[in-house]
Formats: sequence, C-alpha cells, structure tokens
Amino acid sequence: MAALHRAVELADRGAGTVLPNPVVGCVLLDPDGRTVGEGWHQRAGGPHAEVVALAAAGEAARGATAVVTLEPCNHTGRTGPCRQALLDAGVTRVLVAVRDPWPTAGGGIAALRAAGVTVLDLPELAAGGDPAAVSVVSAAEEVNRVWLAAVRRGRPWVTLKAGITLDGRVAAADGTSRWITSPPSRADVHVLRAAVDTIMAGVGTVLADDPLLTVRDDAGRPSVRQPLRVVVDSTGRTPAAARVRDTGESAAGAATWIATAQEVGAGADGRVDLVGLLTELGRRDRRHVLLEGGPTLAAAALDAGLVDEMWLYVAPIALGAGPSVLQGGRVGTLTQAHRGELIDVARFGPDVRLRYRFETTSLGDPVGPPGPGVSDSMI
Repeated sequence: MAALHRAVELADRGAGTVLPNPVVGCVLLDPDGRTVGEGWHQRAGGPHAEVVALAAAGEAARGATAVVTLEPCNHTGRTGPCRQALLDAGVTRVLVAVRDPWPTAGGGIAALRAAGVTVLDLPELAAGGDPAAVSVVSAAEEVNRVWLAAVRRGRPWVTLKAGITLDGRVAAADGTSRWITSPPSRADVHVLRAAVDTIMAGVGTVLADDPLLTVRDDAGRPSVRQPLRVVVDSTGRTPAAARVRDTGESAAGAATWIATAQEVGAGADGRVDLVGLLTELGRRDRRHVLLEGGPTLAAAALDAGLVDEMWLYVAPIALGAGPSVLQGGRVGTLTQAHRGELIDVARFGPDVRLRYRFETTSLGDPVGPPGPGVSDSMI
C-alpha cells in the first residue's frame, strides 16, 4: 500500500488550488511494481491526476497499475473522463482508495470493469476489516475531507479560526485586539486563508475592526487568487465604505457578499439562518468556509453543528477581562458541551496553534434554547 500513501502525499499538493474540485493523486506502477509515473490535480480546469501521471509514464503506462486516491471520473467536464484516458493508455489494473460521491462523475469503477480492467475497490476491503485497506482509505478520505464533506452534505466544510489569549479572550476590555498573536501566527493564518474559497465574518467584526479579509503576503501585498468574502449581516448594517467591500487593487479584485436575513432567510431569532447560508454557498460551488469572527457568530455556528474544525492560535498572554472566543451560545449545562478531538499541535513563534475536529450535522440542529443575554451585535 506504499504507492497509495504516496498518492495521498501527491494529492495534498493540490490543497488550496483545485477548489471547487477534489484533490487527487495518482501513481503508476509497472508489472514489477516500479513507479513509472506520478501526478496530482493542480488546479481547477487543469489536467486530472491520472492524465498527468500517464503523460509522465508515456509508453510505460501500457500494462501498468494505476493507484488513485479517488475513483477515476466517468464524465466529460472541462477535461475528458479519466476512465477513458486510462483505457486508452493501456492500463490493466486500478486501485481506488475512495469512491466518487458526486453522481455526475461517479461510475468509473463500473465502467473500467466493464472494459476488462481489474479494479481493486479498497472501500470494499476496508468495510471487511482489512487493516491495510482501512489505513489507506482513511488517509485518502482525510486528505480530501473538504471536498468529500461538501459533496456528501451539500454544504461547505467550515473551519473556525481565532487568535486567543491564555484565558480565551479575543480582545481586551476596551476592544483592542491588534495584535494578540505574533507575526508568525498571522503569517500562518494567511496560508490558511489561501487554502479556502470563502472567508466569513459577522457584521459586528466588520463594524469593530473594519477588516479587509484578504490573503496577503508578509509585505502586505494581496495574492492573485482571493476567496469570496461573506459578511453575515442580518439587517444590512455593513457600511458602504467598509474595507470588506473594497474590490480594487488593495483587495486584488476579491468579491464580497453581504448576506442578509431578507436574502438568505432568518431563523427563529430573526438572524441570518446559518444553515440556509451554507446551503446556498454549497449551491454556488463553495467548498471551504473559513469562519473568522466574531464571538457570537462563532458560537451560533458551533451550536448549529456547522463547525468541522477549530484552529486556535493561543498567545502567551492573559487579560482577565474582555470578550471570549465564544459568546451567547445555547449550551446551558456541561452535558451539552461541544467536544472536539485534538488533531494537531504546532508552534509559531511564542504562540501555539491547536487544531480540533468536531462532529457536525448536515442539518445544523440546535442543541437547545438560547441562553440568557444573547446579543445580535455580531451577526
């Protein structure tokens, strides 16, 4: 299974550049098990991983085994079907780590088998308890988690990001928050921003901080590719001069959507229906939302079962007062607490980045009635 783990490594190179498409890696092995070609999907509209690997292999692809992280596509979009490319190249065996859940592109396994190609469907082996299959299927699912979750659920993967103090504050009592975290942490945030296709913030954050919400380099220059900026603004309070509305040179043409309750729909509290908003983003082919603030919006998304991952940049300072990373949530007792799984710990300068994974729901069912003192100032 070493070739499949290598294919997963290759797939990961496309993270952040292929959206709204999946990341995919492919390794071609000759009959003696030697690698004759490798490839990964590098950008939406570009050659798929199988086509890149086949080009690298040339004639050595005839009689080879293709090891792929995702079922070869079976349709013609901006590129032709990878199923046909494999057949034309003379590949005789294919190992598939994950089946394609998108009905439009699915069916590659069946089509290859119908054409006489031997296909090893690893999810079948994993379902039977084969430990090696379970390992590679899990790795292939993880590297492609954003796209797979978005397609299966009909809404984007949501990453909640916050820079906090040791006591969980995102600002001081007087509202100052620049800068809680260090330059290395802020640089890593821009790496994260570059890997998503949507950045979301509440109108309270826009009113308090007037953020630009763009991807920038260390010198402050905007990147060529910019995510869609979404402001969750129930009543349309975003100022006309707000920097998040800037689509000029300083924002590299980044687009902005001011999402109001009138346009998206409102929940029982009269605020923007977050489930409806994410569903609409899914319809617009948005796969990965980075939720940047504020505390009320973050708590509402967590309560609605919409947060898949939480990235916390913890600075070695304590305030003792000021707004917390989550405010106005619905959890009223410990048994209702949202429990995450620690995925990764990394250090950036004096700060520590903690990554947690959460179990989410497709419908965003709330955990209970609103708690006392819920404010709508952030949404």
